[in-house]
Amino acid sequence: MVEQLRSMSGEPVERTLAALAAAAARPGAPADSRVQVVDVGGGSGTRAVPLALLGCAVTVVDSSVNALAILHRRAEDAGVAAAVTGIQADADRLDTVVAPGSADLVLCHHLLEQVDDPATVLDRVVGAVRPGGAVSVLVAGRLGAVVSQTLVGRFEQARQVLQDGDGRNGPADPLRRRWDVDTVTALLTAAGLTVQSVTGVGVLAGLVSGAARQAAPGGEAELAALEAAASVHPELLRIAADLHVVARRPA
Repeated sequence: MVEQLRSMSGEPVERTLAALAAAAARPGAPADSRVQVVDVGGGSGTRAVPLALLGCAVTVVDSSVNALAILHRRAEDAGVAAAVTGIQADADRLDTVVAPGSADLVLCHHLLEQVDDPATVLDRVVGAVRPGGAVSVLVAGRLGAVVSQTLVGRFEQARQVLQDGDGRNGPADPLRRRWDVDTVTALLTAAGLTVQSVTGVGVLAGLVSGAARQAAPGGEAELAALEAAASVHPELLRIAADLHVVARRPA
């Protein structure tokens, strides 16, 4: 798994997941023992298949039959169909399809924005991960939406996102809620998880125009270095488009 980790893409969330999967490999375990990953709401397998390629056994739980069909095709095309299992179920019924404490790593990406009851979903997630196991949560950031709406001249929508209790821009908003660092970490803590890190995804790079990218002496390389620094800056990461939180269930 370590050798494969070195060849992973530069996408920051994918790198973090690869590192979590590598860390979950237990010393002394049989050679054919796979790290067990559950991807809740993982849909078409954009995270599941890369993890399966690293040697993980991945179970994707999603309510969409169509998304699971795409997952199956993607896994087959990648040659990891035997390592990927798709299960149709709602996130708040995760406990009925995944054995308690069976997962080394549980993903919950871009799901808490949509579900009826985020606290219930997190409770099911905590139940699925083993003591000492990791949980990866990716959510849409409220302040990032305020910045992006402002930059395109949607000032009223930006104000509504900023002031609305759920971070919505009005009744037509496709998301039920957006999160800031304090609200998402409080949710995970209340669920019994210990937050290890919060990283911003899309902090500054998305704000840079094409002309500015071309004019910069260092080009994309310098912008990538700036984005990497901003993603872990305790103040700047708060305006990220997405917030990536890694937490653990206490051992």
